Amino acid sequence: MFASASSPAAPDPWSDEVEPAGFPPPRTGPGVDGPAGPRKPRRFRPGGGGPSVYNPDEEFDDGPEEDEEEIEPVEINKRLALTIAGFALLLGVGLVLGAQTSGPGHRLPFSLVVFGVQLLFVLAWTMATRPPALLAVAGAATLTAVAVDTVAVRAGQPGLSRLLYAAAAGLVVAVIAQTVRRADRRQLTDSFGTTALVVAGVLGVATLIPLSRIPAGTQTITTALTATALALAVARATDAVLAWPRLAPQVPRGAAGVVLGAMLGTLAGGVLGSFLVGFTPTSGALIGLATAATAVLADLAVGYAEAGRLMAGEPPTLWIARHMQGPLGGIALAAPVAYLICVLFL
Repeated sequence: MFASASSPAAPDPWSDEVEPAGFPPPRTGPGVDGPAGPRKPRRFRPGGGGPSVYNPDEEFDDGPEEDEEEIEPVEINKRLALTIAGFALLLGVGLVLGAQTSGPGHRLPFSLVVFGVQLLFVLAWTMATRPPALLAVAGAATLTAVAVDTVAVRAGQPGLSRLLYAAAAGLVVAVIAQTVRRADRRQLTDSFGTTALVVAGVLGVATLIPLSRIPAGTQTITTALTATALALAVARATDAVLAWPRLAPQVPRGAAGVVLGAMLGTLAGGVLGSFLVGFTPTSGALIGLATAATAVLADLAVGYAEAGRLMAGEPPTLWIARHMQGPLGGIALAAPVAYLICVLFL
């Protein structure tokens, strides 16, 4: 026996009851609990260059996740919605009655009605979109309206080709007017789409004049504009009563009004088609569906555009121009649709 040998009574240094000095307890694995309970993951502090001191009371999660900020829906002004509905009806009735006065030797009264709607369109859209050189753009668009109306009345054969040339010339004049000042030239690229949209709206309303010169054009105008005005009015009036479901929190419109307006516009077109000479309920419903759906979607797009401008931080425009913009845009887009349907299918 050597003197350095341990006695039998000494504890076993590798037993489970006593841990070797200077060594941490053996790991039991993520799925096995140790003597002190389930182990928790260690936290690493950023920027320290290494792990922090382990604290079993610390949680791995940083805490409850922050709730996403909820956007409150824009309040719907019921009186305003009903007022816009009435304005849409007045537009439709005025254009329909004006179309009834149009004839081979009496085109001037209807042209004056169309020109009045074009002036309202230029006023509303230039005030709402505020392109650079606003007065110059509004003046160029007004001159474009005079030019396309004159061409539509005095042309030997009704058509859109000469109207397109006149509108293109008006667009060039409007763009040139925006290059006079240096501040306007800097924004010319961004404002070109807005200027083109104003000129296109003027051209769209002007298509009612050559449409009235086609044999079935007056009946088409009656059917299309009745369906369009009714669809716009019903959509707005429904928003005043039940704006559900909301299409977007920032837009004070509901899907029920859009769908109901398009459906009743189609129904009105089918009913008028059964009474008008040369039309059938099917052809009337086709015109009503195309024009009513186009008008309510254009009106809805105007609401989205206005909400986008407000979210971008732009100051709100003149309220009367902002709210006239939707019905005027719907009619300006529905008029060429009615012309194409009459020429291609009737």
